[in-house]
Amino acid sequence: MKYFFFDIDGTLTDIHTGKMVPSAIETLRKLEENGHFVCIATGRAYYKTINAAKEAGIHNLVSNGGAALVINDKLVRNSPLDHALAVSLLQEADALGIGILISPSDSIDVVMKDHRFLEQVGERKEPTNYFYEPNLVFADIPDIYKIYLSIPEEEEDKLTLKDTLGHIRFVKEYLCFQHDEKDKGIMDMVEYLGGDIKDVVVFGDGENDMVMFRKEWTSIAMGNGYEPLKQMADYVTDAAENDGIRNACLHFGWID
Repeated sequence: MKYFFFDIDGTLTDIHTGKMVPSAIETLRKLEENGHFVCIATGRAYYKTINAAKEAGIHNLVSNGGAALVINDKLVRNSPLDHALAVSLLQEADALGIGILISPSDSIDVVMKDHRFLEQVGERKEPTNYFYEPNLVFADIPDIYKIYLSIPEEEEDKLTLKDTLGHIRFVKEYLCFQHDEKDKGIMDMVEYLGGDIKDVVVFGDGENDMVMFRKEWTSIAMGNGYEPLKQMADYVTDAAENDGIRNACLHFGWID
């Protein structure tokens, strides 16, 4: 039995159309029929992953950068960021005059103590509910799931606490702080299921997939993927839209 973990964008989907690749979905069903475990592994928030999982017919998820686990459609855990580290980062950013948005839950809702973020970079590039709370005290927020800071890349070094939390720059205008431990989420999932990590197989295409390309298991990069990721891979398959997932599974004999 193998434990398969798939990234979404550019892996299960055609990066040009955003649509699920039919041969990939067909392959997932065949893997399950052959007794294998099939799961999505993504940095996306849990709430953003549910619909993609339903569309793919997948019932197991590692999402929120490894902090959220779903097994057989049941949410087992969804952990926020380390509270003390998040508060310290927010206080430093606030003192530097950086615009701040905070996700206090796994949802499209964000809170802000002022309008600096919107004034500095405008609204985010995805659906977001903005809540203005002028008396907001960072330490009083019970859970902090994500932090968005309006700081350009060339000024990132001003944040001395930048590397205390996982972060990624999806767009040039702001930096997002979120969990970045998909590999740990995968290990936790396999441990929960009583499996062996040497039986793990991961598929990915992007820079943010590098964290889950580990030597303890099999890592497969899509042909359309990030070049440094391909160099880390045990095997490079075809592009997602060229039946990359199916072709890799045929190559290794996981399906026929």
